[in-house]
Amino acid sequence: MPLHTRLNRDGIPPEISRPDPAKLISGDPLHSTWNFEDRDGLYCGLWHSTIGAWRVAYDEWEYFHILEGRSQLTDADGQTITLNPGDSHIIRPGFRGIWTVLEPTLKDYVIRV
Repeated sequence: MPLHTRLNRDGIPPEISRPDPAKLISGDPLHSTWNFEDRDGLYCGLWHSTIGAWRVAYDEWEYFHILEGRSQLTDADGQTITLNPGDSHIIRPGFRGIWTVLEPTLKDYVIRV
């Protein structure tokens, strides 16, 4: 295994998923995930979602960087931030809220459980 990996989804089939129907708020979002690293509780890759909204509950720590599209993240208190290309964020364990994809969104991520 090389000691460096470029995150490139070309020619690699993604894992396809949808939000749990019990958490779905609107739309029919389709998630495509290219997980390039999966070891010792560390995950790293690319994630894409089509338009929709669903409830989220984080038990893990996540860093992400928005590459394309536009989404919103609303916390349990109703505070909303808009996520645009170039934005980087950290979500800490315990975050509860709503992820809304306004325009199909691509992000890279690092998750630690």
